[in-house]
Amino acid sequence: MSEYIVYILECRDKSFYTGVTNNLERRLSEHQEGFDPNSYTFKRRPIKLVFSQKFQNIKEAISFEKQVKGWSKKKKQAMIEGNWEMLKSYSKCNNKTPDKNKGFDIGDFRRSSATNDHKVIC
Repeated sequence: MSEYIVYILECRDKSFYTGVTNNLERRLSEHQEGFDPNSYTFKRRPIKLVFSQKFQNIKEAISFEKQVKGWSKKKKQAMIEGNWEMLKSYSKCNNKTPDKNKGFDIGDFRRSSATNDHKVIC
């Protein structure tokens, strides 16, 4: 069975890059070596892997990648640090249709030492 990995890189300029791959080692090497001069990370090397999450379903992986790409830097940082209370705080919707955007259960994305489950929304 294939596995897909959503990953977050921290770049030299402290920005984050979020991607999805089926071969994390190869993809990290491509980022680090500057495989694509037009890529976001090319001029921001060196890069550092700060988060990864495995998925069995490519559609779920791509959906999560897109969701994370829409997050603020603070929200990404909270997930990277495993700070689930801050992530929950940053996940509160401020629009008039909070039920419109259903999110992932972040209990699925925590490091194994975490115990509380929350819903990531927005």
